Amino acid sequence: MAMANKAINLTSFTPTFPSSFDKLKKSNFRVSTIPQVKAVQSPAESDTGRWARQRRPQNVDGDFFVDHTCIDCDTCRWMAPQVFTRVGEMSAVYKQPTCEEDRLQALQALLSCPTNSIRTEVPPPDILEAQKTFPIPIDEKKLPGVYHCGYHSPKSYGASSYLIVHSDGNLLIDSPKFTERLARKIEEMGGVRYMFLTHKDDVADHGKWAKRFSCDRILHSADVEACTADVETKLDGSGPWWLGQDMMLIHTPGHTEGSVCLFYKPLKILFTGDHLMMTESGLDIIEMYNRYSVGTQVDSVKKLLDLDFNWIIPGHGRRIQFKDVSEKKAVLEAFVEEKYAQYSLDKNKWY
Repeated sequence: MAMANKAINLTSFTPTFPSSFDKLKKSNFRVSTIPQVKAVQSPAESDTGRWARQRRPQNVDGDFFVDHTCIDCDTCRWMAPQVFTRVGEMSAVYKQPTCEEDRLQALQALLSCPTNSIRTEVPPPDILEAQKTFPIPIDEKKLPGVYHCGYHSPKSYGASSYLIVHSDGNLLIDSPKFTERLARKIEEMGGVRYMFLTHKDDVADHGKWAKRFSCDRILHSADVEACTADVETKLDGSGPWWLGQDMMLIHTPGHTEGSVCLFYKPLKILFTGDHLMMTESGLDIIEMYNRYSVGTQVDSVKKLLDLDFNWIIPGHGRRIQFKDVSEKKAVLEAFVEEKYAQYSLDKNKWY
């Protein structure tokens, strides 16, 4: 799977906007959910540390609980929404698992929590079985060969990482926390040929994964920092770039100057990193964490309008499945129009 620079040009987008952001709220697109896990720990800690590791009072009684170290990354709430919810700007258990499926998803969330904030009163006897489920298929019927790696890293603020199994070589999208157990599972699935880093925030343990699989890492040159100076492939310019025939890399500056999305053409998936996501409040570009330009980020969302995808798989937040491409376009048009209106009176916040 060779990478061709600027194999094609992006379409010149000429969107027409709906009258209101209400289209987003009225749309019946599906926000998908997924399971995850974690483990009990008892290292020597300071008094403050011991308090932080105690059970939050917002948890219901029972085995699973969230402690005070939660960073509100939302991972457990979309992996096991039947168990976890948000209370007081952190996650909490609102219902203990009542069946095997709920328990597995709670364990998967526990294992994926970047700060090890999900705990159990009793060491879970089935934790090893839960570990064996990673990487987790997202949807074996609709998205064959696409997996959630779990094991979110605190170095990436809890971002998700994904694996695409492909006949020309597997692709790892952003970096999970390095664990040899996960590496062995990925090795059994064919290893990793390329590691695509969407932007500089979510690189985590990229060096360990590159060493383990001798894979080529790909990152836009505008986002290269000291910790990624040895990345094998540095993208220059505005693209687009292709990995083989199936994967197009699209420069979407805004969140960072070098943010890049990956369009997986056969399954109509757009992997967006931190460029665009679905939170509990709705479609979002997380302006409060913008590291380059909000206006440029919205412009980059606008240029995705005519791209033929109906799934958004972000680095943070929930996945989105649209009914079709037209619904996707209508929702994004409404979102872009709302953002333009929101910032039209205050250009100082825009660029």
